[in-house]
Amino acid sequence: MENNQKQPNLEVKVKNIIEVDGLKFKDLNNSGKLEPYKDWRLSPKERAENLVSLMNLDEKVGMMLINTRKMGLSQEDKSKTSHDGVLDEAIVEKGESIFATSKVYGTTHTIENRHIRHFIHRDNFSPAEMAEWINTMNELCEGTRLGIPCLIASNSRNENGESIFGMNDAVGIFSTWPGTLGLAAAAKGDIKNGGDASLISEFAKIARDEWDAVGIRKGYMYMADTATDPRWQRTYGTFGEDPEFISDAIGRIIDEFQGKELGKHSIAMTTKHFPGGGARENGFDPHYAEGKWNLYPTPGSLEDYHLPPFRAAVEHGTSSIMPYYSIPRINKSAVQEFEGEDIPFEEVGFTFNHYFLQNILRDKLGFKGYVNSDSGIVNKMAWGQETKTEAERFAKAINAGTDLVADTNDIENLKKAIESGWISEKRINEANTRLLEEMFTLGLFDDRTYVSPQQAAEVVSTPANWEAAYDAHKKSVTVLKNQNQTLPLTAENLNNKKVYIEVFHKEQKIADTYTEQAKKEWKELGTITLTENHEEADVAILILQPKSGNYFHATPGLLELELVENKTIKALDGSEYQDTTVSGLEHLKEVCDSIHNRDGKVIISVNITLPWILGNVEPLADAVVAGYDTFFKPQFEVITGKFQPVGVLPLTLPASEAVIAVDENGDCFSRNDVPGYDKDKYMPEGTSYAYKDSDGNVYKLGYGLTY
Repeated sequence: MENNQKQPNLEVKVKNIIEVDGLKFKDLNNSGKLEPYKDWRLSPKERAENLVSLMNLDEKVGMMLINTRKMGLSQEDKSKTSHDGVLDEAIVEKGESIFATSKVYGTTHTIENRHIRHFIHRDNFSPAEMAEWINTMNELCEGTRLGIPCLIASNSRNENGESIFGMNDAVGIFSTWPGTLGLAAAAKGDIKNGGDASLISEFAKIARDEWDAVGIRKGYMYMADTATDPRWQRTYGTFGEDPEFISDAIGRIIDEFQGKELGKHSIAMTTKHFPGGGARENGFDPHYAEGKWNLYPTPGSLEDYHLPPFRAAVEHGTSSIMPYYSIPRINKSAVQEFEGEDIPFEEVGFTFNHYFLQNILRDKLGFKGYVNSDSGIVNKMAWGQETKTEAERFAKAINAGTDLVADTNDIENLKKAIESGWISEKRINEANTRLLEEMFTLGLFDDRTYVSPQQAAEVVSTPANWEAAYDAHKKSVTVLKNQNQTLPLTAENLNNKKVYIEVFHKEQKIADTYTEQAKKEWKELGTITLTENHEEADVAILILQPKSGNYFHATPGLLELELVENKTIKALDGSEYQDTTVSGLEHLKEVCDSIHNRDGKVIISVNITLPWILGNVEPLADAVVAGYDTFFKPQFEVITGKFQPVGVLPLTLPASEAVIAVDENGDCFSRNDVPGYDKDKYMPEGTSYAYKDSDGNVYKLGYGLTY
């Protein structure tokens, strides 16, 4: 990297500016001298190495942890805030919340005395308020001994969806696009029509500008995982099941968020979850003990399906990589190879797995950035290290190659591991240098410490950004079935007919709210009469938003993918329980029968957040469309023919429960580690994985109708 000779526009709030050779520098440690770390003419690596040489052990330990940090605005008790309510100063005792795996201190104490400089932002306030909060945090940082700034990270903020901790922490403030699967559906549709995935590039470029303006400079995104196990609850956060497409999308995401090189207006990416979280054991997730295993029963699956998107991430220069919690399972896996060498499976979570982080990620793939663990690996999700102490877990992870440990402020146990001689000083310095190099490259020590709250508000409210997002919603809509050309419902086709609209959800209260919203958005399109009474309607548009499982807790039995209400299911322990993915299904059938008795038409929309089994609802419909946390109005634009359908399926929908059945040994009928489009290769002759509808359409990867 070339040394920078152009004077940056430096701003200080606490410390002084010094002049050397007619140039200005921040005197971040009040020494009156120009140490290399303050000299913006030097490379980020030289500056980082110098700063590490000046840091004491406590400062180095604090640098290696990242913790969730609330804004003062989210603190109800204003006596527990500072700086006019901007910073949260509450103390949370160990175990009081999921974030408090050890005692959590107020913001000022955490920065000044615990020396933590990486924070995860999960609150959802206005752009100006976020910018002011980040500025205030950095002003505190500037006042400390060495003036080391802080770096704020976040999960995705630009995708629509119901708020889910750790995925959609924040929705609706930044330009709001369809879910990740929706971006894939839209971009794959463009590719099918002879274009490319530049929609993903546009998405990332716009989001980058918004994040940069607000001062959130690190993204815990995106998921480069290939979805192979249909019951994995996190499927909705992936780009689907096609490794080639995912690799292209991840490359575009990194190129636009970071730029061709990391720099002063980059958002540093943390690509997750290495080496791919999709190869689940029957859908259970490693956020809980039942899901701690990754299975590879198919020879070559790890190299063929799961690792390619991470190779792309490394080639495009992702700033950091997040390994998954899960453990590779020896007794349920075939021997896996990478670049001609057998992979030795050590049964520990990938954050603790030296072979995967060193031999595969660094040596073979050539990764140069740093490794950022997933949240909670020294506490709850320390799979393969359950019998070890927290200090021993820190040592195992850091010696394996993890540089930043997430969602903990447990400086005591990390320090204990170092002082016990379990982690070398050389390794601690290496991790600190990698972490600081990113901060220097992002300009946080120089002219990008502080941002303008006013400019943040202006950039995020740019109409063109929101319009581009809305266009992506329209393109994501996928027409799956269109019997006798039911669609489009143009004004001419309807000719004064009445339309009935209802939304179905797992929770009736949410369904009622969504139904009112959907009716309002239909009316905004004009032209067609709505009726409140399905018994006088000629057409029904029924929007299904199924839900299954929980991100943090295992279901008693296998995750339910059928659209069902009060279905009796056998739990893994042999007992029975009832599960619902959509409420009101009897009423849905009544509406369909009522419409069909009058020779009317039924259009069913299904929100694809998981590869739902559609056998209970598809036969009831004359037309079926899929959305992916897609707004209602864009769906109506496609349904009424105002917009030609573009979207295609980013994953394959299973034919039935039979094709994903799990036997008494816990083995799935179709392979957990192979994407839907390739599962038939490993199934008995005469069986087929993909759903076939009553018109003979097969709902496989890349399928979608047009008018």
